[in-house]
Amino acid sequence: MGPISKFIDHHYRHFNAAALKDAAIGYKTHVDKGGKMLVTLAGAMSTAELGLSLAEMIRQGKVHAISCTGANLEEDVFNLVAHNHYERIPNYRDLTKEDEQRLLEKHLNRVTDTCIPEEEAIRRIENVVLEYWQEADKKGESYFPHEFMYKILLSGKLEQYYQIDPKNSWLLAAAEKNLPMVVPGWEDSTLGNIFAGHCIKGDIKNVHTVKGGIQYMTSWAEWYMATAKKSEVGFFQIGGGIAGDFPICVVPMLEQDLGHEDVPLWSYFCQISDSTTSYGSYSGAIPNEKITWGKLAPSTPSYIVESDATICAPLMFAYILGQ
Repeated sequence: MGPISKFIDHHYRHFNAAALKDAAIGYKTHVDKGGKMLVTLAGAMSTAELGLSLAEMIRQGKVHAISCTGANLEEDVFNLVAHNHYERIPNYRDLTKEDEQRLLEKHLNRVTDTCIPEEEAIRRIENVVLEYWQEADKKGESYFPHEFMYKILLSGKLEQYYQIDPKNSWLLAAAEKNLPMVVPGWEDSTLGNIFAGHCIKGDIKNVHTVKGGIQYMTSWAEWYMATAKKSEVGFFQIGGGIAGDFPICVVPMLEQDLGHEDVPLWSYFCQISDSTTSYGSYSGAIPNEKITWGKLAPSTPSYIVESDATICAPLMFAYILGQ
């Protein structure tokens, strides 16, 4: 065990600290005995540079599938090619509306304390991905959002623009392993909006050139059934929202809607969330609620770490990796 793991073992004994350690031990135990793990990414974890720790988890075979928002999919690539042009604003709470307007005029799109540069990040990627969209459109082909990004990254077309060490890009690590992925609600992302715009302008004729959510769910059901027959499948959720709710629902869908018998439930569950338990909130729902939906069993090892994922997730990943 490395120094981070030893520190956690010694100091993290109670409350959320103990929950973090217990969940990390549970994760490690699940994978060490041959289980597979889905990791879900909500919020802006890519802009928070989670790739610094998540990429190594992927390379070492500790992550076997990803569910992420369209924002997390694209923002890892934005950071890869435009990192030096990002602007950090540590005093963002003090910004006035006029300050925010000035950021807009400088084409800096703010995510909490970090501004994404529109020209160097968003437009640079748009120019490349549009070529791939149009090529597929002309051939009558269609691919998932992450498949387009895998193709682009593996082609080397963006290498000349890299501004971080590529080993810190979780999406590049996923592409190199051809990791199974779902990106529910991709249409809500910046590139999703751009794709819609090009469809409206007629640059792309078939809106189905980029596959959508129903196709993601059908492919996800196939992956889950094939994988769960051979291995227990765990669920590690960062944040809440559609990135978590979409993939976890595959189990009750297979059983209740398709009538399959003996569908394996998720075999491990952990959520890191700073959303407090509240009425009707998916992000704030405790794991036990998922038992009533046929997602988890009473015996499923379940954990909730009520804290900031930008603090907790890298620590947990370090512990799982023995760092």
